[in-house]
Amino acid sequence: MQIEEPVFPSGNLPVNGVVIRNSAQLGAVIRQRREQFELKQTDLAGLGGTGNRFIVDLERGKPTVQLQKVIDLMDLLGLDVVVKPKTSPGCGRLSGAPQW
Repeated sequence: MQIEEPVFPSGNLPVNGVVIRNSAQLGAVIRQRREQFELKQTDLAGLGGTGNRFIVDLERGKPTVQLQKVIDLMDLLGLDVVVKPKTSPGCGRLSGAPQW
């Protein structure tokens, strides 16, 4: 699955972040951020110490990319990974999920 339209029509990531539900959405966010810095995929690959194929796969939403490489690239692009519980009661897939 590939998202062609911009995730953020303004081109700017909202200050309070965005909820990512799948690898295609994450890839689209990373692609937009790379484009904000006016970097080519090969530029990002070089700066991140990875291959161009990895960047292509990541931006296309390949679900099996290496997590640590993704985190490293996000850090390079000035993006954070934040994990928090969902706010709606009973919205988790597991019944009786712990309330953190």
